[in-house]
Amino acid sequence: MKRRYIAGVVVLLLACMGMTGQSGHAARSALAEHSAPPGDSLYLPDGLEATLWAETPHIYNPTNIDVDAEGRVWVIEAVDYRTFNNAPERRLSHPQGERVVILDDTDGDGRADTSKTFVQDDDLVAPLGLAVVGNKVYVSASPTLFVYTDTDGDDKADTRETFLTGFGGLDHDHGLHAITSGPGGRFYFNAGNAGPHIVTDQAGWTLRAGSIYSGGTPYMEGNQPGLTSDDGKVWTGGLNLRVNPDGTGLDVVAHNFRNSYELAVDSYGNVWNNDNDDDGNASTRVLYAMPASNTGFFSRDGARTWQADQRPGQETFTAHWHQEDPGVIPAGDQTGPGAPTGIVRYEGSQLGEAHRGMLLSADAGRNVIYGYHPEPKGAGFALESTSFVSSVPDSVVYNRGTYDNWDPESRSYWFRPSDVAVGTDGAIYVADWYDARVGGHQMQDSVGYGRIFRITREGDNPQAPALDLSTTAGQLQALRNPAPNVRALGFRRLKEQGSAVLDEVKALLDADNPFHRARAVWLLAHLGPEGLQEADRIFRSSPDPALRGAAFRALKQVDDSSAMMPRVRRAVQDASPAVRRAAAIYLRDVPLAESRAAMVELARRYDGEDRWYLEAFGLAAEGEEAATYELLQQELAVAAAPSAWSDPWSDLVWRLHPIDAIDALQRRASASSVAWEEQKEAMVALGFINDRAAVAAMEALAQSDQPKIAERAAWWLDYRRTNAWYELKDWAAEEQTPEERQAIQVMQAQLQTVQAADRPLAERRQAMGTLAKDAHGSRMLMS
Repeated sequence: MKRRYIAGVVVLLLACMGMTGQSGHAARSALAEHSAPPGDSLYLPDGLEATLWAETPHIYNPTNIDVDAEGRVWVIEAVDYRTFNNAPERRLSHPQGERVVILDDTDGDGRADTSKTFVQDDDLVAPLGLAVVGNKVYVSASPTLFVYTDTDGDDKADTRETFLTGFGGLDHDHGLHAITSGPGGRFYFNAGNAGPHIVTDQAGWTLRAGSIYSGGTPYMEGNQPGLTSDDGKVWTGGLNLRVNPDGTGLDVVAHNFRNSYELAVDSYGNVWNNDNDDDGNASTRVLYAMPASNTGFFSRDGARTWQADQRPGQETFTAHWHQEDPGVIPAGDQTGPGAPTGIVRYEGSQLGEAHRGMLLSADAGRNVIYGYHPEPKGAGFALESTSFVSSVPDSVVYNRGTYDNWDPESRSYWFRPSDVAVGTDGAIYVADWYDARVGGHQMQDSVGYGRIFRITREGDNPQAPALDLSTTAGQLQALRNPAPNVRALGFRRLKEQGSAVLDEVKALLDADNPFHRARAVWLLAHLGPEGLQEADRIFRSSPDPALRGAAFRALKQVDDSSAMMPRVRRAVQDASPAVRRAAAIYLRDVPLAESRAAMVELARRYDGEDRWYLEAFGLAAEGEEAATYELLQQELAVAAAPSAWSDPWSDLVWRLHPIDAIDALQRRASASSVAWEEQKEAMVALGFINDRAAVAAMEALAQSDQPKIAERAAWWLDYRRTNAWYELKDWAAEEQTPEERQAIQVMQAQLQTVQAADRPLAERRQAMGTLAKDAHGSRMLMS
């Protein structure tokens, strides 16, 4: 049941705050206009309440928040966001740069009463991310992830260093986003698709990722698809990334997002994202981001949009995230039109057991924070949303078809949650950008007004614990804390103690909170040989599959020895498909010569329905699909005619789509005894094989006496001739008239102009326009 809760009027604090300067005067006049809007309210679950914890002039335009070990809330502002699109006379400005602000409730009354500027830096242009880890503050402002250090404890930045740099997305919300601490001590963070992202870590390893995206700001230059990183892989679009605290070990967790504003890592090591669409109507999402996965926005190499790849009859959401392409994970929960922002998993108990484990995803476009209780489903998770916090009733949250059917003049729609975070006190803190608009790179609120709400149990005012990180007890208390970057401090200090704290950490395995048990497993793997042995025992014998999976991932992070392959052989026989999924992802970097038995076992246990599992198996076979197909044919004794394939085998062939399967796929696609959906699936597999034989097979299908088969095969030929099959045959030779051949030659000349980096940009753009207006030229452009 939901109820209407009056969140509290916006209190005028200006007189007592002593604000000075031009921005203070601007805030005074504007607050008189929209302080305490009538009916300003939030909808919450029964038993919870929201209070206004801070507002302007404490802060302006908050884009991201974090909490420190003292329970204070830190805010990064973006007052001068999109300066090229928001005229200075119509908005607040901070000429000295954006600020990191510390808010504190010094008297414990449940409302912030002090505000101080930690740093103001003119190199911070529209920063989107903030993380406070001890005395270091990480600020994400494309192209750079900065780290500011308070060396003397006076709440002022004393040094600034470049942690990582080279990200695209200057003054763009598709750029670099916030970092957060994972359960194994590494940092996780993400970046949108405003590339290119060409980033070298502190050990000299270089990430190169891009796509065809080029919108949003005048600073978008040089983004391109098909870039290869130092690991030899092509990473596309928006990225989930991971790095060691010393800036080494940068690697990609998942890729091909559009613009995931933030990611969350829970204590089991699961990574959660939300993501924005580009159709403005129906395709925003919240998803589990499986490690090493392609999440499906662009084509695999980033060279084509979903519109270019959309197949006949495909609904928008399916096409938008390439859901019927091999190599793409499930898209997650479809949340309709919106603008997803901050995300976190609530692992505390202070709000009650009903809310523990809830995934919270803010959506500024829909004036809501969605709540999910992820339920294991096969090798993935089922996600069903509730409206956890919103400024409008559920009938509006869930039944709003487009951006155009609500009233922007109503202050109920000005609630724009930019972030959601968990405090050390167990309360939930919500940053509100507060504006009539979201998206379109525009602001209508001229004063940068912002606020923070605090959500607690009704009538409760929990206090931040006093954490003494110099003691083992204090470090354990920090490890149990619900704030991710606070528990990271406990993890680090306990790890430094090594085996001396083994018994204390093992005691957490009996904790009532399952997330505390998971944190203990990750830490045990870092506490020397005895701790490693204990983590291995949990992997082998815990009755909890989620804990077994966490133990496997923790062991993988720490133990690169030959001991991992016996664990893999055990994991592939686990009753839990999620544990088997973890083993499959590990095998991605193991040659097939060493993993043959494990791969066969993984394939044998595929049920023909679990897409997460199928994609994990595909990752395990990456680069050796043909050999894997041959191995499975031998070991699984596949003798049935293609028309009689079982569902599991048909799916495995679809995912691997090796050259050796071309003939079988053609026969399956043409068999009249095979259902149309399965015939289409066989043609999809053929369409993803880049070989002349696949082209010939599709041409034969285009001559089928089954009209649907012939029509769909003809579509594939017309589509693939513009991209992956472009160079596999002389398509122009099939044109019927000399005039068409001449037209193609003209368009090829225009294409050469577009591709000539030494030609003037205006000339290249003109040639691109010429190509776009011609049927042959448009195919070349798509290619």
